Order: sequence, then structure tokens, then C-alpha cells
Amino acid sequence: MNHFDMPRLGRIPTLAVLLMLPSMAAGQSVGSVELMELTIADAHEAMLARTLTSRQLVQAYLARIDAYDRNGPTINAIIMTNPRALARADSLDRELRRTGELTGPLHGIPFIVKDNYDTHDMPTTGGSASLAGSMAANDAYQVRRIREAGAIVLAKSNLAEFAFTALETVGSMLPGWTFNPYALNRVTAGSSGGTAAAVTANMGLIGLGTDTGNSIRGPSSHNALVGIRSTQGLTSRDGIMPLYAHRDIGGPMGRTVEDAVRVFDVIAGSDPEDPVTSEADERRAESYMEYLDTHLSGIRIGVVGQIAYKESADPEILMRFAETFAVLERLGATVVRDFHIQGLDELRRGTGCSRFRYDIESYLADIPNPPVSTLQEIANSGRVYRTVLPTVERFLSFEGTPDTNEQCIQGRAREERFREGLRAAMAEYEVQALIYPSWSNPPRLVGDMSTPHGDNSQYPAPPTGFPALTVPMGFVRDGTLPAGLQVLGDAWSEPTLIQIAYAFEQATMHRKPPPTTPPLTN
Repeated sequence: MNHFDMPRLGRIPTLAVLLMLPSMAAGQSVGSVELMELTIADAHEAMLARTLTSRQLVQAYLARIDAYDRNGPTINAIIMTNPRALARADSLDRELRRTGELTGPLHGIPFIVKDNYDTHDMPTTGGSASLAGSMAANDAYQVRRIREAGAIVLAKSNLAEFAFTALETVGSMLPGWTFNPYALNRVTAGSSGGTAAAVTANMGLIGLGTDTGNSIRGPSSHNALVGIRSTQGLTSRDGIMPLYAHRDIGGPMGRTVEDAVRVFDVIAGSDPEDPVTSEADERRAESYMEYLDTHLSGIRIGVVGQIAYKESADPEILMRFAETFAVLERLGATVVRDFHIQGLDELRRGTGCSRFRYDIESYLADIPNPPVSTLQEIANSGRVYRTVLPTVERFLSFEGTPDTNEQCIQGRAREERFREGLRAAMAEYEVQALIYPSWSNPPRLVGDMSTPHGDNSQYPAPPTGFPALTVPMGFVRDGTLPAGLQVLGDAWSEPTLIQIAYAFEQATMHRKPPPTTPPLTN
């Protein structure tokens, strides 16, 4: 039995292990700043004051990856670090010394990038050993945009293999699960769990994830992060390894709303390589930073009880959710508690299109000398994790194209009915946004696939194409496990969602770093 068959078991850190870790109170300085929970704005202020360099920042995060991802608690979030990261940092430092100015809005900021984004200088595997060594010719559009803005791709992060599952982050490229830094015997959700775990553990300043059904918002919720899924068509999918291309979205995962929005400002917009973004430039805000407002006067927000109040929902999660109402009202919003979507169960049925075979083979056709070229070759490779292989084999039954496949044709019609039904409900109650818990249950124990998972992200956002984001909502289980508040709106309503999330964040400041990855001693 090889390592693809034997994930490492989750484990609870003993008191002895925790006592061996550096003290949380000690802090971890780099240059003139405190590294833990460092923001983009604070990093740039120090760089411009010549009290922090990009090299120092990269070295500090690499040290934390070595201490906590590869050793110590062994979070298992990073597939590989970028061997060119320090050289890139040195180049940015030289340019700042020469001009006295930052090269762009993300100058010197080390990113964790999910390993289904193409990078011209590192392999892109989708978390699968079947694609080990696969090198794209060019960066994904979003990777290119952040690099042009001055960012440093520090590392490629683990994901649920091929981004198949929302429930856990495990695959064949790394042995074992990615573990939740808040409790090492808990999952990170899926599939962007590697990005989430690394960013929440301060192993990078911010990250990029992808979301087809849950995978930005779920891991962000489970790891006390902010995650943004845009309107379908506001951000480019070019160079992102697809799951279902008609629902795939790439976006930021960060420790603060402001940091996530700074990245969103860079990546949102039209891309000639992705026709779905043709309206993005005319639809996008000039700058989403303008909507970092702490007042919500005039905004009506609907409580989606049909999603929140499930029989299997965890009572503590529902307590945290109920506490959000008073906060939002104190900020000036009107919270509509009796909001109801007529026929929601029927609207959400039959909106699928299981097109992975078509999409992955189209993607591989653009990769120079790929290790495999078809889904059948992937299935036959012997290099897919054992629990993932049945899903790969099920996708082999897809026939035709998304334009000719009957399931996909019917799915598109049902998606349009879902959009119409959701818009009708929002118009009836005169609300501009909806709220519900991102997950109705806290992170599961590793290996638990039977208790209620509580994933609330598979609808309404993906089938409607509407934007949604998650923001920390607090903690449960004696303050140890994170919970997230999801905010959703109509297409192109990101300004409103960002305003709600920022105001709520600033009023509550729920975010706190995990205990298993404290500051390193200098």
C-alpha cells in the first residue's frame, strides 16, 4: 500500500507538545512590524519607511512554513514553496530603493496560491499525483494580475484532489489530510483548505482559492477568514484548472475584509481569454475599497431561515447567527427576519451539469507535454487517492459537450428559474442582501463522514452565479472552533456585500489566530 492510500490520522496536541511551542505572548517581529496578523497596509507602511523589506517578509513566512507545516503541528497545507520567491523579493526591494515608491498595490506581499492556478514557474497539480510535474506555459490570469501588482507567489497550497469535495482537504499529491490549525483533529473543509490553513496560521499574508460550490467560503469559514466569491463573470477563470467551468470562481482568502478587497480590486475585470468576463469592466466598481464603510443605514438584509434553521444545525452556530442581527441593526441596517424564498427546494433541484470530463480534457489540451491527456488516463494512472478514484470514474460517463449534453441543457434552464425566483423574493421583501451561516455545523473531526456537515454554500450562489462572501461570525466549543457569516446578493452587488462584511467585522473583531501556530522566537 503506497502513501496515496494512507492519510495521516488526525491527532489532538498533548499539553506537553503545546508547552514546547513558543509563547503566544512573545510576538514575532520582522523588521519593525509584528508578523502575526500583519495586514497589507501595515506591511506597505513599514516598507516605505525602510523598516521592512520584502526579503525579510518572505524569510519570516518561509520559517513559519518550515516550523509549522513541515514540522511541529504539521498542518500539511503546502505542496511546494517557490524557489524563486527570495529572488523576486530582492528585485522588489531594489526597485523600491531606486524609486522610493511601491511597484503596485500588492508590492512585496507573499501569497499562498491554491495548486489549481497555473503558474509558469511551478507545477500545477490540482492536488493529484497524476499531474505531478505538469507545467503550464503561462500564469493564470489572476496570478499574472497579482504579480503585475507586485505580489510574490510564496507557495502552492494543497486542495481536495481536483477540488471534488467541500468536506475535507485530502488527495494524492500530499500524504494525508490538511489539518485545521484551530484544532488539529478537525478538517479545514474543502477544497481550498490548504490556502485557508496556511493563511490563518500566518504562513503567508493572504491567498487565492477557488470556489465551484463552497471552496472559498467553506474553508474561510472553518478557519476564521474572509473569502470572496464574485459574480460569475466579474473575475477570470483563465488558467484555473476546472471542476465545472460554468461555476468555477477564483478569489481572495484573507484575515481581514480590507486585505481581501485589496486583492479583489486587482483581480476583478475583463479578460479577453475568458468570454464570460466581457461585461466585467463596465460592471465593476472603480475601486471596491470605497465600500469599506462602517455604517449600514438604508440597507435591508434578509435572514434566510430556510437555509439557517435546519434540524441538524448546531445550536451554538445558531446562537452566533442570532447575535449578528443586533449587530447589523446597531450599524443601521434593517434585518428582515421573516424573509422567505417561495419554492426554494424545488428551485435548487436539477441545476447541475457534471462536465468535469469535458473541462479537464480541454484544460489538459493547452498544457505542454502533460503527464496525462484524458480523464481515462487519470483513472488508469494509479496516482489518484483511493477515495477520489470512484468520483473520477463516475465522471467518465459524461458524453458530448456542455452545449449538447441533456443534463447541462436542462441545468441551465433551471439555473435561470433559480435566479428569477431568488430575485422575486428579494424584490418582494425589498432586501439588498441575504445572510445565513456559511456552515451550520463546526468543523468535523478528521475522518468523520457521517455526522451533519452543515455546508450551506452549494446554493444559492453557484447555480445563480450571484456573489457571496463569508466573514468571521465568532467561535463555538468554548471559543475554539470558528464559524462564518455568509452574505449574498444579486449579480454585481459586491459593493453592498463588502460594506456589510466590513461594517460587521469592524464592529465585532471576531478574528483571532489559531493556538497551534504561535509566534516563533526571533
